[in-house]
Amino acid sequence: MGDARIIPFDGAAGGARGGRGPRRAGRGARSAQAAVSQVADGVDGASDGTDAGPEDAVPVRERPARVRALGAAPEAGETPGGSRGRSGTPGLGLLAGALGGLAGGAVRGLADGLAGPGWEDKAADGLAFLRRRITGDYEVDEFGFDQELTDQLIMSLLRPFYDTYFRVEVKGLENIPGKGGALIVANHSGTLPLDALMTQVAVHDHHPDSRNLRLLGADLVFQLPLIGQLARKSGHTLAHPADAERLLSQGELVGVWPEGYKGLGKPFKDRYKLQRFGRGGFVSSALRTGVPIVPCSIVGAEEIYPMIGNARTLARLLGLPYFPVTPTFPLLGPVGLLPLPTRWRIEFGAPIRTDRYPAHTADDPMVVFNLTDEVRETIQHTIYRVLMQRRSVFF
Repeated sequence: MGDARIIPFDGAAGGARGGRGPRRAGRGARSAQAAVSQVADGVDGASDGTDAGPEDAVPVRERPARVRALGAAPEAGETPGGSRGRSGTPGLGLLAGALGGLAGGAVRGLADGLAGPGWEDKAADGLAFLRRRITGDYEVDEFGFDQELTDQLIMSLLRPFYDTYFRVEVKGLENIPGKGGALIVANHSGTLPLDALMTQVAVHDHHPDSRNLRLLGADLVFQLPLIGQLARKSGHTLAHPADAERLLSQGELVGVWPEGYKGLGKPFKDRYKLQRFGRGGFVSSALRTGVPIVPCSIVGAEEIYPMIGNARTLARLLGLPYFPVTPTFPLLGPVGLLPLPTRWRIEFGAPIRTDRYPAHTADDPMVVFNLTDEVRETIQHTIYRVLMQRRSVFF
């Protein structure tokens, strides 16, 4: 019956005719009874398959109670669920299903709010990624580069530092070729090599072709537990001419920081003063492979760990090139390892072509020295220009 209604128990109908019947149920009880009545209406209509018209209407006091108040004892011939001739509790079961649906919708809404829309697809992709890692169903190249791990995990870990913490602004990405080999040469600073990692994110996320930057690192990087393995998985390799030339000849984008430890661990008073660029081995590799050299200037990394001292004795004991002393480390312990949230700018300059030189000039010291000095001066002048335009270290 589609018009079933709640019948108040204990003579409530008589009270409605004006007699002094029992006290009416409160507003909350009446609301609960109305909700149960609507559920029972739906069940009756679906079971009977008929719709009661106006001529079938029966006064409330003359019809049997289809739904009783919650907690009332069932009448004779009535099942505990409140409907005559039916077994089980279809009304309460439907109510429970409705409540479960509402709860599920609330959970989905909360998940959408926290993880964003499409979180189901993201969760499925994450589970598929874990399955491939567990089963070994992934590929690495001869250097150990794992494309999937880099895209799905490593970039995801570095991206918050790039976007939110250091708020990196990048310029000149059009100077990086969309395909083929190229050598990016940048200044080095900041005590820890975060500048190299942020440059990798800039090229991966913002270059039109989303290229992978293969970094050349020092031996110490690959000797450290976990960090060495992650560096290999990210596509990095030793800063050795043979490895660099093999990557460049395969059309890879290679990054090098020729100042090395001299630039990374220089005192804060010497910030933004480029150190010696070694013996120009990177230029020889570019000349042998005929790839362009792209100067890269990084401003903002110098201030993340202002190095005011160097504990050389402790550095020798630990086998480190230097042991930095900053205003926060080691004074504040592990908290001092947190870099300062400076604002960065990475600018890629116009490429310097090397294919116009004969291959044998890679062994000519004068040609190598002149090209090395040209790259260094280009980076230094760009740094000075960006510093003059910068309004604040942090904003």
